[in-house]
Amino acid sequence: MRMSLGLFLALLAFSAPAQAQTYPSKPIHILVPYAPGGVSDIAARLVGQKLTEAWGQQVVVENRPGGNGFIAVMATVKAPADGYTLLVGTVGEFTINPALFKDLPYDVQRDLTPIAMLSDTPLVLAAHGASPYQSVADVIAAAKAQPGRISISSPGNGTFNHIAIEWMALGAGVQVQHIPYKGGAPAATAVAAGDIPLGILASSSVAPHLAAGRIRVLAVTTSKRSPFNPELKTLQEEGVPDVDASNWVGMLAPKGVPQPIVEKLYSEIQKILAMPDVRERFAAGGAATVPMSLADFDARIRSDTARLKDIVQKANVKPD
Repeated sequence: MRMSLGLFLALLAFSAPAQAQTYPSKPIHILVPYAPGGVSDIAARLVGQKLTEAWGQQVVVENRPGGNGFIAVMATVKAPADGYTLLVGTVGEFTINPALFKDLPYDVQRDLTPIAMLSDTPLVLAAHGASPYQSVADVIAAAKAQPGRISISSPGNGTFNHIAIEWMALGAGVQVQHIPYKGGAPAATAVAAGDIPLGILASSSVAPHLAAGRIRVLAVTTSKRSPFNPELKTLQEEGVPDVDASNWVGMLAPKGVPQPIVEKLYSEIQKILAMPDVRERFAAGGAATVPMSLADFDARIRSDTARLKDIVQKANVKPD
């Protein structure tokens, strides 16, 4: 017997809320594109533990590093759209990869559903403690006097830090020499040792060197000052227009997850992000939790992707 279209639509409308009421009824898996210990892994484990406590179902974090994040993202894209496979990654997978790679095997808008932004961390423009650069103005003046000769470190070609360097240079109308290292720690150590005068680095990378005076922070890369170091000015305040670079971490799911499940996840995660112990844990790494609606998170992904594509094209940024 053939089901009428009206009955079919009625059954769909009934089943979606019912799914949300029973969700989750089995363990949830969160895939992370990096090895344990990074910002996305910490966020996934912190939020996952709180979800386990709230819902009584185990949340398992699986690290799937490699392939510029493609491995974890594609595993998520190919998973059933039932809310039991989630992805926690960074601005890299969701906005930088689409800007860098022409033949990306996934499309964020087509293949993934935004759930929540979990944390947001500014980068910093840092100088060697004994360098002559006391301010952003000093750096810009030197770069104008010596085009392409002022060296700035990053964790690698095509990283968000690298793009932030080019973003700053474009905004200031200067040319600098980008020096890529293999990771944030080596890039920060090179600045601290005086091997290179400047770096755009994660605050967590420079923190071990600040107390000893081996590194001096000149500015943050976001449009607003960091709540953790409000005395630090932004690049925009220091005369470099438009730069607003932050390394955010977000949760996404396969496209097609029923909206009631998306909203249930979103609602519970907002409660988690408001918990004092969660906020403190993120703050320890220089990250702020960010209350943001589903629509605003989707808009942030779209706007960041467009901005980064423009910078990548203008600066001819290439991945390793």
